Amino acid sequence: MFQYEKKLQYPINIKKPNPKYAQIIISQYGGPDGELGASLRYLSQRFSMPYPELKGLLTDIGTEE
Repeated sequence: MFQYEKKLQYPINIKKPNPKYAQIIISQYGGPDGELGASLRYLSQRFSMPYPELKGLLTDIGTEE
């Protein structure tokens, strides 16, 4: 059995929210050139790869992204 405690490693104290910076951070994470987009491109290309060794490589890269 385990106990799940949702707690940040470093506490965050936002004194003044800045929507412009938030938009930049979100676009880097989920935008077209962000980490999530890159990961999904690698994982979707793996299905059309004819060689099993390279399928595994694309899966590993997509998982790491």
